[in-house]
Amino acid sequence: MARNAIRVLLVDDSPLALAVLRQMLSASPEIEVVGAATNGREALDLIPTLQPTLICTDYHMPGMNGLEFTQQVMERFPRPILVVSSAVGASDTDRAFALLAAGAVDVFPKPRGGQTADPLTAELFIKKVKIVAGVWVRGRTPREGTGTAPAAVLPRPVFRSPQASRSPQIVAIGASTGGPQALQTILSQLPDRFSVPILCVQHISSGFLPGLVSWLGAYFLGTVQIARPGEMPQPGHVYFPPENTHLVIDEKGRMQASNAPPLGGHRPSVTATFCAAAEFYKDTAVGVLLTGMGRDGGEGMQALALAGALTIAQDEATSVIYGMPKDAVERGAARVVLPVDAIARALIEAVGPSAHPYRDRS
Repeated sequence: MARNAIRVLLVDDSPLALAVLRQMLSASPEIEVVGAATNGREALDLIPTLQPTLICTDYHMPGMNGLEFTQQVMERFPRPILVVSSAVGASDTDRAFALLAAGAVDVFPKPRGGQTADPLTAELFIKKVKIVAGVWVRGRTPREGTGTAPAAVLPRPVFRSPQASRSPQIVAIGASTGGPQALQTILSQLPDRFSVPILCVQHISSGFLPGLVSWLGAYFLGTVQIARPGEMPQPGHVYFPPENTHLVIDEKGRMQASNAPPLGGHRPSVTATFCAAAEFYKDTAVGVLLTGMGRDGGEGMQALALAGALTIAQDEATSVIYGMPKDAVERGAARVVLPVDAIARALIEAVGPSAHPYRDRS
């Protein structure tokens, strides 16, 4: 076992699931499963003794479910949490995203169908654990909200839109780890008649996209949906690509789901969508690059900047992982760098008076 191994606590009421998760992680010498619990209450008792680096938890458990457990961990023993849940329909994945809103970092589908997992699933799970284990989280008090990723709260700066010859016609947003929480923060602050379409690319494990769309739809006053190939993007709509496809724009401005090879290992790729927006919309596009591991989106944001588009990167302090936005900043592709809770206001100011004022959500 590696000297600085990632210490993992597994929490699931299924003995079979615990055995499969343990077996998958045993393939990595850099990971040590230090304990297992069958419900949240039992796991809370183990944390002070085991001092796990990371916790993997399901939602459905007797006594104390995953949501209450996550809330308790973030209040008492803040550390990264990976949700390992069955991706079977919007209702179950909605619950998984509720754990993200409570402070968990990411989601991963629970293996099904036997006592062992296939090598690819095990490889992806190990990779996800290593990424999440490297995230620093801030604890929450019971009075704090649960709508944003755990991060330091920064003052909201005043955004001044650069003078542009044409008004924005599209917003393209890309994100990876920490993205669902960041998207929730942004979409919940947009007005009820935001006057341009939004294209979103979120790296997420297979099976969770419908739940993400459903969950975000509860926070956005417009419509959140999976894009239908051949349709024109409409104002007040947020579009995600169908699973395992790139969301691009054809020569007539219609959305298309491309099966082109992955870019940088990703399909959907943020860069693919940013480049398509830059080619069709040019300086009437706005690009937003949010928290995430790796470099996807940096090259695409560069294409947007060269086309004259407004480009916004999330800042380091509010990013769960400052990889993707950092790459854009280092390329000189980000014209504006903002904390996540200032991005919605920046978009409203950039789009102009046609974006209606905030509506009271109380």
